[in-house]
Amino acid sequence: MQPRARVIGAAAILTALAPMIACGGNGSGKAAPASAEPVTITMWTRAATQAQSERLVKAYNSGHRNQVKLTVVPTDNYQPRIAAAAGAKQLPDVFAADVIFVPNYTSQGLFLDITDRIAALPYKDSLAPSHMKLGTQEGRRYTLPHTLDLSVWFWNKDLYEKAGLDPEKGPATLKEFAEHATTIDEKLGKDGKVHGTFFGGNCGGCYVFTFWPSVWAAGGQVMNPEGTVSLSDRSPMTDVFAIYKGLHEAGVTGPTTKEEQGPTWTGFFPKGEIGVMPMPSTTLGSMPAGMKVGVAPIAGPDGGESTFVGGDSVGISSTTKNADAAWEFLSWTVSDEAQVEVMAKNKDVLARTDLSNNTYSSADPRVVLINSMVAKGQTPYAPRFGQTFNDPQGPWLRLAREALFGDPGNVTRLNAEITKSLQQ
Repeated sequence: MQPRARVIGAAAILTALAPMIACGGNGSGKAAPASAEPVTITMWTRAATQAQSERLVKAYNSGHRNQVKLTVVPTDNYQPRIAAAAGAKQLPDVFAADVIFVPNYTSQGLFLDITDRIAALPYKDSLAPSHMKLGTQEGRRYTLPHTLDLSVWFWNKDLYEKAGLDPEKGPATLKEFAEHATTIDEKLGKDGKVHGTFFGGNCGGCYVFTFWPSVWAAGGQVMNPEGTVSLSDRSPMTDVFAIYKGLHEAGVTGPTTKEEQGPTWTGFFPKGEIGVMPMPSTTLGSMPAGMKVGVAPIAGPDGGESTFVGGDSVGISSTTKNADAAWEFLSWTVSDEAQVEVMAKNKDVLARTDLSNNTYSSADPRVVLINSMVAKGQTPYAPRFGQTFNDPQGPWLRLAREALFGDPGNVTRLNAEITKSLQQ
């Protein structure tokens, strides 16, 4: 999940439209027998996953009688576009969505129930578990994994070597992460161009994507399972905050960390300016040629490993008249052919855990590691996730900034505000 600073509250928009939306929650996802004539189905995706969606559609269209017409919508306009189409009963046959918002879309009846169809897949138990969990409601399944983006630690091997660190050994704990970052900053940061680490200090989604895995790796949680009570005022969340606060106060994080709102937070590492930092796994393929980058799982203060499993899920709209043709395409996207020859070939994270060490991925141990983290990571569930955690005016960003740059004594009060937001 590429975090962004502005997220419109899908829950608020769609709740208002609930009476107008056709309910697709009780069916089997089956439709009338497919026509003998080729069918062209429509699909929408947000711009954040345009590249992967276009590759899948192009490969599918080149080998099937049925065809897919893809529309890419600007990411910031996507949720309002879905809401408007749902209210007018003009949803496309298939649409993808940020996995975080899938529970809300499902609860409003936007997706067709495809439980029986998924159950018939021979690899159903190997589908990305976090995505499948958020696409399940009351035991029924509505979506498949579409694209995945994981949070991991990148380290610059050249900077490690110049600072006297082992370039082939990245951090195994968050405390070690802080030690490595501090060493690089002290040894190489005198000119002000190199910094030990960096993070999006004014970006709620960035905190979620990069800090929460350290909590999970330590065996903790950030919310209750229902997504209605915040646990951000207790260990290990407070321990994670304390470590990053120490790095910032020591000047290890770079001069613009506190102001970084999200759009440019991943742009400094590829320039060779940062020693070690949490990054989206999808940026590995875009690193400069010749740059020596190590990849490690995000760890807790004393060890463990986890990741935030972001990205998009995809489902059949509840108003489609082409369910069979839509399923033919969706099921193909998670087939061996699509996952290996389209996704793995382009170094994308795979939607199936049983294919993590495939022909293409096995050539790069870093990619194998990233794919293996799909089964170990988490995707948090909360019906009011966007308003609470992604919204720059939401309570989570206020809490995180107070914990990092202000008075940690205010965290308990602000945590109560997060819980209040989650329960509205």
